[in-house]
Amino acid sequence: MENKSKAQTSKDFRSNLSKARGLGSAHHGASHWWLQRMTALAILPLGLWFMYNLISSLLSPQLSGLSNFLSSPFALTAMVLFLLAIFTHAKLGLQVVIEDYVHGAVAKYTLLIGVTFLCYGAAALGILSVLKLHLMFD
Repeated sequence: MENKSKAQTSKDFRSNLSKARGLGSAHHGASHWWLQRMTALAILPLGLWFMYNLISSLLSPQLSGLSNFLSSPFALTAMVLFLLAIFTHAKLGLQVVIEDYVHGAVAKYTLLIGVTFLCYGAAALGILSVLKLHLMFD
């Protein structure tokens, strides 16, 4: 019994691979998963609200239907939240796809940076557009 290695007689049942430093979970998966689920949950009622108001304002015989829709502070806040939820959700989803299917380090990080700039830039453009329309109709 004296031939047993130190790893076999130890009370630590982890494998050598699990003991390797710098490998394993980065501890960001759970927060990423929850944020993606929360943005999806926010998109559902906000998207239904947006579609209902968009269709009703487009079907309105008055041309001021869109201006009435965007003039209220509630509509402004809901639109900003909708844009933030949509583009954050898109960024998180695209990030997962890139991390899973792009294997070259340079290509992976270039795409991740590009998606981040694209999604947050589109969200900023959308928010500024909604603010401009709100202030124009106010």
